[in-house]
Amino acid sequence: MAISTLVDSTLEAIGSLDEAAMAAARARQDTLTKPPGSLGRLEELSISLAGMVGEEIPQIRRKAVILAAGDHGVVAEGVSPYPQEVTPQMVLNFLRGGAGINVLARHAGAEIAIIDAGVAGDLEANPLVRSAKAGRGTANMAVGPAMTREQAIQCLETGISAAQEQIAAGADLLAFGDMGIGNTTPSSAITAVITGADPEVTTGRGTGLDDPGLAHKVEVVRRSIAVNTPDPSDGLDVLTKVGGFEIGVLAGGMLGAAAGRRPVLIDGFISGAAALIAWRLSPQASKYFIATHQSVEPGHRVGLEAMGLEPLLSMNMRLGEGTGATLAMHIVEAAAKCLAEMATFAEAGVSDREDGEGE
Repeated sequence: MAISTLVDSTLEAIGSLDEAAMAAARARQDTLTKPPGSLGRLEELSISLAGMVGEEIPQIRRKAVILAAGDHGVVAEGVSPYPQEVTPQMVLNFLRGGAGINVLARHAGAEIAIIDAGVAGDLEANPLVRSAKAGRGTANMAVGPAMTREQAIQCLETGISAAQEQIAAGADLLAFGDMGIGNTTPSSAITAVITGADPEVTTGRGTGLDDPGLAHKVEVVRRSIAVNTPDPSDGLDVLTKVGGFEIGVLAGGMLGAAAGRRPVLIDGFISGAAALIAWRLSPQASKYFIATHQSVEPGHRVGLEAMGLEPLLSMNMRLGEGTGATLAMHIVEAAAKCLAEMATFAEAGVSDREDGEGE
């Protein structure tokens, strides 16, 4: 089913990994001064990177974080202990450089692109924030669809455009982060719908719910799914009925990055829910996904396993913002550098195995 010119063309542009580049990278790995496979997942990651970018030796010269913010009408159901005012306040914190993502982005040498996907409050105009409001927060998904189909498409298009701009500016590595009070609730619903898991399995404590609060949140997720009956096979329908504006932007950004043959660094639970939406819209897109860390939120593991992804890190993180993905940039870059910069046996004058299969 046609969605829009931009979304359709992006989906059509998502191709297979470059098998020739992967074969060349694999062959080079076998000539480097180490026993075959001794760098473990770094070797596997470097080969995957080669396939994604279509180059035997992938280079990472510029890193970027696409950080989307939005609010959620479902907070009216009491699913978060924090008030909605925190969302715009945190955007201001991002702009001042004081948030966790700012610290880790500086550490990684990554730039941050902030998008107002649908913050409920008004933000002062700032050249560092792209205003792309699909609405002033979503509708309450516990009583009806979170957004209209048109709003969902707008979010996907915003994300695609943001990824295209970052790639045009030279980004080789794109991480995807979120900000939005209440957004673990739609993420729990998205994960339950697409994976078929029970909401009790996909729903966690978010920003710190107690046991009664968690039980209520599970009930709200169940009710949201029952009221809206989203189609698990239709990513756009799931986004429309139980999604979030920032989740839609991240899903679009992931599709745009995959279409541009760039690695997609998935952050935590909300980023993972966005990846599920993108995956439903284009199963091929998941070939470009790198799961960077395992969130404490239980639904994150469920979603990653459904897509066949294994996280690089397990740090007991649950902040969001793209923090885990940005932290993992060092590992991804290390994988590329080992492939590019390690000497071969011939270059180093080191004797290879007599059977020619490594040290």
